[in-house]
Amino acid sequence: MAASTRPAYRDANVLRWLTAYTASVTGDVVYFLALSWAAARTGGPSQVGLVVAAGALPRAVLMLGGGVVADRFGPRRVAVVSDAVRCTVILAAAAAVMLASPSVWLLAAVALIFGVVDAVFMPAVGALPPLIAAPDQLARVQGMRGLSIRLSNGVGPLLAGAVLALGGTAGAFTAAGALFALSLATLLTLRTASREKVSQRGSAWDELRDGLRYVRRHRMLAPLVTMIGLSEMCFSGPVATGLVLLSDERGWGASGMGWIASAFSVGAAASALLVTVLTRIPRAGLAMCGALLVTAAGAVALGHAPSLPVAVVFGFSVGLTTGFTTTVTGAFVQTETEPRYLGRVTAVTTLCSLGLAPVLLPAVGIMVALWGAGVFFIGCGAISLLAAALGLCVPVIRRAELHPTGPASAAGR
Repeated sequence: MAASTRPAYRDANVLRWLTAYTASVTGDVVYFLALSWAAARTGGPSQVGLVVAAGALPRAVLMLGGGVVADRFGPRRVAVVSDAVRCTVILAAAAAVMLASPSVWLLAAVALIFGVVDAVFMPAVGALPPLIAAPDQLARVQGMRGLSIRLSNGVGPLLAGAVLALGGTAGAFTAAGALFALSLATLLTLRTASREKVSQRGSAWDELRDGLRYVRRHRMLAPLVTMIGLSEMCFSGPVATGLVLLSDERGWGASGMGWIASAFSVGAAASALLVTVLTRIPRAGLAMCGALLVTAAGAVALGHAPSLPVAVVFGFSVGLTTGFTTTVTGAFVQTETEPRYLGRVTAVTTLCSLGLAPVLLPAVGIMVALWGAGVFFIGCGAISLLAAALGLCVPVIRRAELHPTGPASAAGR
């Protein structure tokens, strides 16, 4: 497929992928809330953690294996098959709940199967942008992806609440299944480039080791993946808990927490929109490091804000800079990665983004209980500062540019 000269937001093929991705993420939100609601109603609050863990654990453990599957059979094929399985599982769960009252074990089984399939689907669908868009459009695609996530996280809870109120757990599972069906139907219309290559040189274990070796030896991907892990460590989950505890500590209440969280989301959406419409990002690597520095300062300031309006301003600032960092790092990863490694590298970065957050959640409560919410946000700032320092100390990242010539550091691998 010849590279399109049109901006990504005018490319019908990219828009089809974005539609599928948005439907999928929205379905994930509806499914997760319905699952948690059903677990709480069936077994009480103590069982919610068990059911959620039944889905989260296999997804984290098998994520790297999912990347191997995507590379061996092709991202589009794997995304289509795994999306079809997700749709079937959730609709079967809806039918089971409709026929009989859900038990904790049924919900845990659904979560377990869904988590296993999700570990395959996520690397596959995340590896598709370089196969449907020209390299110089990948930053825009990542910006559109950021907007999609914000939209899904805003609409998903409202949709879940509505269908739970009208149709109960079965209705919510049916709605999630319908969204997965929409995602599947759209993926089937997707056209990928001829550069979609599969890798079948050895066993799955050999392929996994080869992928990890590729990341470790790549002069840009190795430090970049570390930066992604550091930059996402606090802001992909723990910061939400930190905002709750900060608002409680300062007496701002639930509404105050909502205002700050909303400002964070609006800032992240604004940065994603900005990257989507920009023709280019000058000195992208240096700009990314600068955004991390601003994130570090904003996080510390947010934890020590003297009033709610000031905290809302800093929440917007942190959302703006973290959204920019996430978009640019995603574009760098996809422009630098060889097509046959896309699934495995996407799995590694996804694991860095999602896998570290649950480990830190218990530490957030302990840290705030011992030293206060301000110390937690100082810690977030220190981690962002460390990520920025790493980027500034690595010349290939500091001087990196987003351009249409493909992997810029091929000679340094």
